[in-house]
Amino acid sequence: MKSLKTTLVVLTLCLITISSGFYGTKSVLAATKSRFEKLELFNKVLFLIESQYYRTVDTEKLVQGAINGMMQALDPHSAYLNKDVFQKMQEDTQGEFGGLGIEVTQKDGVLVVITPIEDTPAHKAGVKPGDKIVEINHESTIGLTLEQAVEKMRGKTKSKVLVGIIRVGVEGVKQYSIKREIIKINAVKSYLIKDNFLLVRLTQFQRNGHEGIAKALKKLAKKAKAKGGAKGIILDLRSNPGGLLDEAVDISSIFLKEGVVVSTEGRDPKNKEIRYVKKTGYKSLDLPLVVLINGASASASEIVAGAIQDHGRGIIMGTQSFGKGSVQTVAKIDDVQGVKLTIAQYMTPKGRKIQAVGISPDVEIEEVEGEWLDSNKKISRYIREVDLKNHLNATIETKEEKAAREIREKDERLERAARIKKLRELKKAKNNKSGDEEEKLYKKYQPKTDYQVLQAVNYLKTFKIFKTLVK
Repeated sequence: MKSLKTTLVVLTLCLITISSGFYGTKSVLAATKSRFEKLELFNKVLFLIESQYYRTVDTEKLVQGAINGMMQALDPHSAYLNKDVFQKMQEDTQGEFGGLGIEVTQKDGVLVVITPIEDTPAHKAGVKPGDKIVEINHESTIGLTLEQAVEKMRGKTKSKVLVGIIRVGVEGVKQYSIKREIIKINAVKSYLIKDNFLLVRLTQFQRNGHEGIAKALKKLAKKAKAKGGAKGIILDLRSNPGGLLDEAVDISSIFLKEGVVVSTEGRDPKNKEIRYVKKTGYKSLDLPLVVLINGASASASEIVAGAIQDHGRGIIMGTQSFGKGSVQTVAKIDDVQGVKLTIAQYMTPKGRKIQAVGISPDVEIEEVEGEWLDSNKKISRYIREVDLKNHLNATIETKEEKAAREIREKDERLERAARIKKLRELKKAKNNKSGDEEEKLYKKYQPKTDYQVLQAVNYLKTFKIFKTLVK
C-alpha cells in the first residue's frame, strides 16, 4: 500500500511538472483552475434547475440555450449553429438562394435591416435600411437569435411571409406581405452617364463579380468611344452588404497595379494573412476613379474602398460606411453542429482597422433625391457596426476620444431629429399622395437623377484641371 501511495505521489508530481512545462507558467494553471471553477458554477445551476424546477426540463435545450447566450456575449457575428442551421450553411448557394433578399443584423435583441438587396422581393416591397423587423407572421422577433429570425423568413418559393416593421418617422408597425423567391442576383449593373462616364453598380460580392465588372467596363468604353471616349469611372458600392473576400481582392485588382489589398490580424498580431493585388486579368489603371459608399456598404465593400483610398487610386465619395471589418469562420463541433466564430479583423493596406470604424469618404455627400435638394433630402437611418451591442473595438478609446465621440453622437441625434421634423412637415404639405402610398411606391433606379452620381461626374470632369494645378 505504501508503495502504491509513493507511486501516486511521484506520478502526481510528474504530471504537475509536465503541465507546468506545457502551459509555461503558474498563472496559466491558475487561469485553468479558475475556468473549471466557473464551469462548476454552471453545473450547480444546471443541477438546481433539473432537481427543483417545477416541471421536468429538457437538459439538451438548457445546454444549447447556455451556448447561445455565451456566443451572443462575444459579438454580433459569432453564433452557435444547431443541426438545422449548420446543415443549411454547408450548402453551396453559388449566388442563388431563397428568401426575401435582405441583409439583417441584431441590435439590442432587435432585428435590423442593413440593406435590402436591389431588385429582390424585399427591395421591391419597399423595405429600407434601418427598418426594425419586430414581427414575422404576427409573431414577435424579440428573444429570437439572428439565425432563428432569418430561418422564420425563409420558406417555400412563391409562399408569402408577413413582416412587421417599425420605421423612423412612421407611426406604428407597418405590415409588408412579401413573396419568397429564389434570389438570382444580377450583381453588376452598368450605365453610360453624360456620354463619357462609366457607372458600374455592384450590389453584392458573389462569384465571378470581377468578370462582370470587366465586361461592363469594356462595353461602356466601347459606347463612349463614339462620343469622345471614356473620361472616368464611377464604382457604386452603396448599400452593398459584402460577400466573398476573393472577389474583393479580384475587383480591387482591376484598378490597382500592385501592392496589398487587405490583411487580417488575428489573436496573434504576428500571424497576419496578407492578400495582394493580382497582376493578371483585366486592368483599368489610367481613367480617374470615384467609389461611392454609404452606411449600408459593408465588409467586402469596405475592403475595396479602403484599398482604393490607401493606394490613392481614386476618390471615395458618399457617407461613412457600415464598419463590418471582422472575419468569421465556421468551425465544426461534430458532423451535425458547429459555431460561427470571429477569428480576426480586416485591415486596409496602410494598417487601418475597419471594424466598428468603417471607411470615411474623402468627399462627404449626403443622399438626396431628385433635383429639389431641400424638399427631397433622405433620412439615412443606417445601423452601423459600432451601434451593435458588444461590437469589437478596433482601438481603445482615450478619454478625449470618448468625449469627442459623445459630442458628435449628440449632434447627429439633434440633426436627425430636425430632419425628421422637416420631412414630416413636407409630407403633410403634399396632399396629392398619402404617406402610406409614398412608402409602398417602388421606384426604378434612375442614374441620371442620382445626386451622388452627378457629383461624382462633376469631380471627374474637373480631374484633369486639378491634376494640372497640382503639378
